[in-house]
Amino acid sequence: MPDLLLIRHGQSTYNLENRFTGSLDVLLSSHGIEEAEAAAQKLKDLKIDIGYTSTLKRAIDTLQIILDAAKSSHIPVVKQCIE
Repeated sequence: MPDLLLIRHGQSTYNLENRFTGSLDVLLSSHGIEEAEAAAQKLKDLKIDIGYTSTLKRAIDTLQIILDAAKSSHIPVVKQCIE
């Protein structure tokens, strides 16, 4: 049976300021990038077949950091707008 791996994006610049972002497209903070890189190191040996993400930059960047570490940047990625 396939596994489903769910990961939340790293800290955003608004998270850092304790502000609610909702669907506002804000970037990862430097700490959020570090969080994504730490997650990537833990997941780098997994075989990832497909990625799903929202269209928000913070989610896309988190996924890309993980896929790069897993040497899976070539896999299909489905981006879905969340409204």
